[in-house]
Amino acid sequence: MTVKQLSLDLPHRTALGAEDFLVSKCNRGAVRLIDSWPAWQDNAQLLIGPAASGKTHLARVCQARSGANVVSPSGLDIGLLNTMGEVSALIVEDIDRAGYDEKALFHLLNLAREKRLFVLLSTRETPNCFDCALPDLRSRLNALPAVRIGAPDDALLRTVMLKHFSDRQLAVDPKVLDFVALRIERSLAAAAAVVAAIDRAALGSGRKISRQLVAEVLGTEVSPE
Repeated sequence: MTVKQLSLDLPHRTALGAEDFLVSKCNRGAVRLIDSWPAWQDNAQLLIGPAASGKTHLARVCQARSGANVVSPSGLDIGLLNTMGEVSALIVEDIDRAGYDEKALFHLLNLAREKRLFVLLSTRETPNCFDCALPDLRSRLNALPAVRIGAPDDALLRTVMLKHFSDRQLAVDPKVLDFVALRIERSLAAAAAVVAAIDRAALGSGRKISRQLVAEVLGTEVSPE
């Protein structure tokens, strides 16, 4: 995947093309997994990552490449699975909190073996960290190959904030990005939230985005440069 060059005339929207995904050390393994389809060593794969880490984005890229169906909790049932042919693909997101039928999930993983069915499951947590009433399902999930998206490194955190500012047609000094990056939680969700808060503060006060404005938003002090 390549990183799309940022521009100041982008609409404020979420892009889901492979070329728009920002690749860094923390997510490179997940990107390689999606890029390597259909040459997966195991037909069923588990993608683990925190909120706003890019799991949905990668799932949509996988969907575009594989023609996979994305199933909802209400849409995943044994009757549907029994009609699927070989070399089909399914994407099941948020298995840790979306309320899927556990028997259907277990049946799906069996079909992945029996019918060469490709399955991508996503979750915020490892299987042993969320509720699972069916012991056989937990055991099967724990045995799946798993790729984890980690906390963003400095380069990714700054680039994501820059993209959010650019999506809002806001110019920002690199020193301001450095100032923010050192003072927020190391997550892409936090990066998006702080950009939105800074945007609101700048609009409400009619001021340019500066370290002083950012410090007020974050409730911290600005040290002399």
